[in-house]
Amino acid sequence: MIIYNDSIANITVNNLQDFFKDWSNPPSAETNLKVLENSDKIVLAIDDQTGNVVGFITAISDSVLCAYISFIEVLPEYKRMGIGTELTRRMLEKLKGIQMIDLRFDRNLQPFYEIIGIEKFE
Repeated sequence: MIIYNDSIANITVNNLQDFFKDWSNPPSAETNLKVLENSDKIVLAIDDQTGNVVGFITAISDSVLCAYISFIEVLPEYKRMGIGTELTRRMLEKLKGIQMIDLRFDRNLQPFYEIIGIEKFE
């Protein structure tokens, strides 16, 4: 079962393995933990059987008018299980009331974002 959490308490580098594998120069688990520690808002998807983080979303925000969703990551073996959708839904709830929420994504992911109601602006 996947549980969702907005705290990195008890999360170590050992719980953050195998992210960013398709990047040409992937950040280490240590760097990933620092990203989570320094983000204004986070939501983690955790496999309750292993205690490992299997997905996460981060945002940087002024908490008034503007926010930027900087990462949405789900491990490949956990994709197509609704985790990315749930992470995004929970983050948008955390950012509710903020006027402008920005997000950059690869063009091939546009259908996913359209399904969850995020519009593309050119």
